[in-house]
Amino acid sequence: MDQSDIFTVTLNPALDVASSATDIRPGPKLRCTAPRLDPGGGGINVSRAIRTLGGRSLPLVALGGATGSQLAGLLAEEGIEPVVIDAPGETRHSLAVTDRRTGLQFRFVLPGPVWQEAPTAAALETAAAMTGPGAWMVLSGSQPPGVPAGFSRDLAARLAARGAHLAVDTSGEALAAMVAPDAGGTAPRLLRCDNAEASELAGERLSGVQAAAGFAARLVDQGVADAVMIACGADGSVLAEPGGMSWCRAARVPVVSKIGAGDSFMGAAILTLARGGTMAEALHHGTAAACAAVMTPATRLCTAEDTARLLPECQLRRLGAPR
Repeated sequence: MDQSDIFTVTLNPALDVASSATDIRPGPKLRCTAPRLDPGGGGINVSRAIRTLGGRSLPLVALGGATGSQLAGLLAEEGIEPVVIDAPGETRHSLAVTDRRTGLQFRFVLPGPVWQEAPTAAALETAAAMTGPGAWMVLSGSQPPGVPAGFSRDLAARLAARGAHLAVDTSGEALAAMVAPDAGGTAPRLLRCDNAEASELAGERLSGVQAAAGFAARLVDQGVADAVMIACGADGSVLAEPGGMSWCRAARVPVVSKIGAGDSFMGAAILTLARGGTMAEALHHGTAAACAAVMTPATRLCTAEDTARLLPECQLRRLGAPR
């Protein structure tokens, strides 16, 4: 199926290490199973999900040191050849350990190397130069220490000048900077976050789908992004855009691991948009991919078969005006 160009940006990738142990508690040595290694980081996982779903994308990845070389090798094994820029230090690790007794998953995320002004500016220019009219670029995952919180709006401005679109899925200070009253700059075409992140931005718990959709609508009205999607866990995800609000109910599936659900969502959503779909259709496909992802163990992403099977079970509907 024909699609527009898709690019992803990962400035803070990680070598994802997944293992399991019995009875995780402080004190004794915990004997873990042989680790599973995967290339990780938001943009990388979005590109991996797009490939799994039958699309194509070109990742821009900052790699450094022996860990960076190992991560590049894992990507090559999956048939993904990224554009690589030098990171200002060793690529980080990310560790997920599942307690086999309780099924609980413990996730340890390291910060990554500190960036300075020069490599940040170079990454910004490299990313913008990759795009052209109609292209989509996904800035996903945490931003490394030292990268200004306004990086996403700077990138959005450069892409807009080239006729390209930016989708952002980030957290922490970078997300807070996007919704600040004095944010300025150019708004991205799409912003995605989860309910916990949205509740923190709102200063109150967004209880229920309608509350999350109402907050997303306020962000659109404030010019934070042209469209906003908020993930609501087992309830699915909501969308606000100038034409109104939508909700896609999640399919009921067994949850094995939540790792990769958001990245699978973004991969399916952006692929849908690149193929000419609407934002509501992107919400629908993204929700199905997220449901498929939570069914897979450890750091694995969605599968194309499960995503297609679950699509009819993820019910898309319009929502009324926020209360």
